[in-house]
Amino acid sequence: MTSSTVSGAGGHPAGDIGDHPEAPNADDTIYQAALPDNEACVSAAAPELRYRGWKTMPFVIGNETFEKLGSIGTAANLMMYLTSVFHMTNVDAAMALNAFSGTTNLATVVGAFASDLYLGRYATVGIGCIATLIGMIILTFTAAVPTLHPPPCAGGEEPCAGATGRQLAVLVLAFVFIVAGAGGIRPCNLAFGADQFDPRTDSGRRGINSFFNWYYFTFTIAVCVSSTVIIYVQSNVSWWVGFAIPAALMLVSCALFFAGERLYVRVSPEGSPLVGVVRVAVAAFRKRRVAAPDDPGKSLFRTRHASSLVSRLPYTEQFRFLDKAAVVVEVKSEVDLDGFPKNPWQLCSMQQVEETKCILRVLPVWVTCIVYYVAFAQTNTYVVLQATQSDRHLRAGGGLEVPPGSFTIFPMLALTVWIPLYDRLVVPWMKRLTGREEGITMLQRMGIGMVLSSVAMLISGLVEQRRRDLAVLQAATSGGSMSRSKVSPQSAFWLVPQLAALGLSEAFNQVSQMEFYYKQFPENMRSVAGSLLFSGLALSNYLSELLVSIVHRTTGGSEEGWLAEDLNSGRLDWFYFLIGAVGLADLVVFLVCANWYRYKVCDDGHEQDADVYP
Repeated sequence: MTSSTVSGAGGHPAGDIGDHPEAPNADDTIYQAALPDNEACVSAAAPELRYRGWKTMPFVIGNETFEKLGSIGTAANLMMYLTSVFHMTNVDAAMALNAFSGTTNLATVVGAFASDLYLGRYATVGIGCIATLIGMIILTFTAAVPTLHPPPCAGGEEPCAGATGRQLAVLVLAFVFIVAGAGGIRPCNLAFGADQFDPRTDSGRRGINSFFNWYYFTFTIAVCVSSTVIIYVQSNVSWWVGFAIPAALMLVSCALFFAGERLYVRVSPEGSPLVGVVRVAVAAFRKRRVAAPDDPGKSLFRTRHASSLVSRLPYTEQFRFLDKAAVVVEVKSEVDLDGFPKNPWQLCSMQQVEETKCILRVLPVWVTCIVYYVAFAQTNTYVVLQATQSDRHLRAGGGLEVPPGSFTIFPMLALTVWIPLYDRLVVPWMKRLTGREEGITMLQRMGIGMVLSSVAMLISGLVEQRRRDLAVLQAATSGGSMSRSKVSPQSAFWLVPQLAALGLSEAFNQVSQMEFYYKQFPENMRSVAGSLLFSGLALSNYLSELLVSIVHRTTGGSEEGWLAEDLNSGRLDWFYFLIGAVGLADLVVFLVCANWYRYKVCDDGHEQDADVYP
């Protein structure tokens, strides 16, 4: 058996991303491909491929499961590693992690382009797995080799020794490989798994839906194991063992992925679909002085798309300035004898114009989600520090002490419990109430998630106020100083409500957001759609880093500021209230954008808000 390979989604030569028209009609001003009467959203027959579906899933899902176990197990406790082993201050460690997380997510854009232009999904995921493994091995060395990290603190009032330039260089090198690996894996693994099923058959479509369910199930398992077992080993046994376990899991992930090499369907790179967007912009600018047609829906240059799975889009009224890109000014100079544009940078099809409009409509919603994710950026930084300065014992007076990083499991647990309840109970009730198959729209679900995010920040501020007040009271009644009584008597499990609210927020917003991008982007841009979610996460990490830096500098620094090194001396609660207020302002902007937004439709009038297509 050998792997099946297809050049593009519709069998056209790799690199050809434009629309392929049929011969021109008798009317020299209108060119439209003749399509079968029974064709609605699918524009051409796809080539025969040997889809092996579930036979490939042990390798694909196994690879993804162990990759998530490794990557999440490595990243979940980095805040404690940087502060306790590399002796960074809380603010420096938070800013470093925001930069690391942001760059990791932003690298997915580069990975998506590399996949579409040169490598294809199989090679991109494979290279990403190897790069991640190398990064994890280097990170393990930073913990295992004494010369690659600072010496332990001497104790007392003597300050801890910081990391040397060489030690920081090795740490950064590990992060670079992990970032490069994530850039290859994250935008392509979902799409690569879906590639293994035939989307033209009922069994293939059911297989794709089941694959998505298994994907999120394994993600949940990975978060649970990483946030408990692996973090416990890192915090209570050994850092190098705690990093070696994820590295070993990543090695298993690589082995499983390449073991299925002969079974996979591999979609060859077509070239970046965003080139078509740039062509539309250039053509519209070059024809900016051309008179707009009276009936653009009928008179614009229309063609058949190269891909067999791309929906034919009808004309829409928004962004009408782009319509001029599809206006034929002079037939002989712009269209060849076969009906193709002679210069694709001067004449585009109406399909290309409408695909560009789809992207432009999505962008305002995407921008509001960047601000929304700032609240989530705190779960791996200041929430961990809150847990560190709280009583983390399972029962009052002693018992097992939960590692601070393990509290990041609660948002995922809330999401895991809520999704089946929502699917089985809430959706049927909302369906009867609204008459919509999915109960409420994707944008409505995203708005609910934003409200819950602001509520979570309000709870966070109130819980932090109580934690700090109890710590101050304990220091006062015991006659000690706050600096010597850093741990508050408040149980760290008071953090669970705010984390659960964030998990519910994620269930509404992030899940719907991923679905939104997949449905509303043209089908030939789904890799870009996948990277859009991660690029939004990246920019939110950078925004969080900027916010931390501004608040830290303007409120008094490490001793008396809001984000003081000792949380008992700071006002982290005010920082949470600030994020909540910013979130509410962002919600108002989102509601305006959502009211303006128009969902993508196919040429048969079917609204793309009912089913997810791979």
